Amino acid sequence: MKIEQYLKNLSTPKGKIDVVLDTDAYNEIDDQFAIAYMLRSQDKLNIKGFCAAPFSGNNRCESDPEYGMVKSYEELKKIVKLAGNDEFLDKIYRGSTRYLPDENTPVESEAARFMAELAKDYSPEKPLYIVAIGAITNVASAILMNPAMKENTVIVWLGGHALHFVDNNEFNLRQDVAAARIIFGCGVPFVQLPCCGVVDRFATSRYELEYWLKGKNELCDYLVENTIEEAESYAAGKPWTRVIWDVTAVAWLLNDDGRLMSDVLKHSPIPEYDNRYSYDDRRHFYTYVYAVNRDRLFAELFNKLTK
Repeated sequence: MKIEQYLKNLSTPKGKIDVVLDTDAYNEIDDQFAIAYMLRSQDKLNIKGFCAAPFSGNNRCESDPEYGMVKSYEELKKIVKLAGNDEFLDKIYRGSTRYLPDENTPVESEAARFMAELAKDYSPEKPLYIVAIGAITNVASAILMNPAMKENTVIVWLGGHALHFVDNNEFNLRQDVAAARIIFGCGVPFVQLPCCGVVDRFATSRYELEYWLKGKNELCDYLVENTIEEAESYAAGKPWTRVIWDVTAVAWLLNDDGRLMSDVLKHSPIPEYDNRYSYDDRRHFYTYVYAVNRDRLFAELFNKLTK
């Protein structure tokens, strides 16, 4: 890919684009908001499919990434139905049952094969956008299956912490460091939305959710109830806010006028296996999101969900 086209693909796209969402939808309460936001943004996003990502290591799935993936697959179907978009039920794909064994071996799955094959229809001038909001196993496997994806796709990932943060021990990244190293290192046009230090500002409260979403429609009621139930499970009787992390990754695709977030080109860092970044200024550039306009993005999200 020519450097001019590569740098262009690191900018928020203009016009309608083709997109795939790769999500560990059952892992938390925020993926559901991101899925719904994407479904309500089809004026700009031509959704080609949804992929279920593996996850493990929390109270929803302690140790089996296959279980996490299957539950995410089921949650994807639930959100699509609640949103009234049953036409996407046959465009939901099961992902990896385990994490990458190393940086050279893909994990075969329906989701990885779907992305690897789909990307063959695209080019640097008309790329496929892949938004990933979980462990990036499926996407890294797809790239290993079809290296041409480095030319024909743009990867947008919510994962890792901010470059200035004390460590890089972030949930999406630490589950599959090998997959993250592939994405950061292979040279694909890549956008990172760091968690702690940047996206953690995108938080909301029970009272805000109830005011703006409760009673608006069946989907909104589920999002509100699911969020409150999760937060009350650990903070009952206390003040709390909940970060709706994953919405920001979808929002980057809709940020062509810069109103929702700010980003900058940086040399791609190297995620290390000791939960730190290392740096080499000879590496390729990538797009690093460093600020999110919290109020503007919530206003747009709530408006779209209640229509």
